[in-house]
Amino acid sequence: MPEPIEDFYAVIPAGGIGSRLWPLSRADAPKFLHDLTGSGQTLLRDTWDRLEPLAGPDRIAVVTGRAHRAAVEKELPGIPDMNVFLESEPRDSAAAIGLAAAILSKREPDVIIGSFAADHVIRVPHLFDWAVRQAVATAREGYICTIGIQPSEPSIGFGYIRKGAEIVVDGAPEAALVESFVEKPDLDTAKAYFADRSYLWNAGMFISRADVLLGEIADNQPHLYAGLMDLAEAWDDRDARGPVVDRVWPTLTKIAIDYAVAEPAAEKGRLAVVPGHFDWDDVGDFASLAKLNSHGRKNDLAILGPNARILSDAASGIVVSQTSRVISLIGVRDIVVVDTEDALLVTTSEHAQRVKGVVDALKLTGRGDVL
Repeated sequence: MPEPIEDFYAVIPAGGIGSRLWPLSRADAPKFLHDLTGSGQTLLRDTWDRLEPLAGPDRIAVVTGRAHRAAVEKELPGIPDMNVFLESEPRDSAAAIGLAAAILSKREPDVIIGSFAADHVIRVPHLFDWAVRQAVATAREGYICTIGIQPSEPSIGFGYIRKGAEIVVDGAPEAALVESFVEKPDLDTAKAYFADRSYLWNAGMFISRADVLLGEIADNQPHLYAGLMDLAEAWDDRDARGPVVDRVWPTLTKIAIDYAVAEPAAEKGRLAVVPGHFDWDDVGDFASLAKLNSHGRKNDLAILGPNARILSDAASGIVVSQTSRVISLIGVRDIVVVDTEDALLVTTSEHAQRVKGVVDALKLTGRGDVL
């Protein structure tokens, strides 16, 4: 096994409830705390295991909400207490990743950080390892680097990165400049992107020298930068931290890192990309979960749940069961059934993206008890 990268720190933002996976994913049990692929462990633990060979166990930080601290530490018993960065409330990815960058930069001014979501599925780990090592080499040259996934199909569910001119970086033979970001396309456009190998899926992975990333935040979001610097200054002083967090955190600008850092850096020619040739999915809805799950299949039906009791006849799709109820499916195609103790979801793969609308409706009607 290659040695961990000496100047590298991995950061795992573990936030969001994954509302398109309701009622399985909830505020108190978000997506990253579930085993969604039959691996026998949570997505968060899978993420840690991928990153440990690259950074080492003492150089992985997790940014998560206060409510999830106990669950995160239970999943990651080896994580040092000083590497758990708690958000008092969600303020989007620029604040979460920026906080980690500010704290780690104060501790180690020349550190390179890499941000990797806690709830993604990645297979073929040696190809992931190679992509990250290329990205770190690129970051050492002063670029902010992202890892774009070589598409395996013309997907309309992901944003895209358009790869531009190649750059010469020792240790990163595939590095190139990012020409532009593209929002989720329609199917015909996605087919054109798939045929054009310069378009990559945007997986939201960013690798950069911490000071370079913070400099970009300072240029584009000066109020956010000032707040992050205040937080970092007090963070490692336990007595000072609490009052500063209570005062500063609610005032931080709520913005995604794509808009606060990546897109402005691309316009300046400071954003690079390394293609990732590994299997990747952000498990964005139950349709993608059905494709991913290769365990427990009965004919064309994916079954998730250790005690699932399913009878099927000429049925396809996915069933996620957290109860002991018998679920019988007859003659239904591309069905999605999610059975929990207090909520039942029935839809189809075609309409899986609309589950978020159910969550929004439950919030509006005051049914927070099932969220």
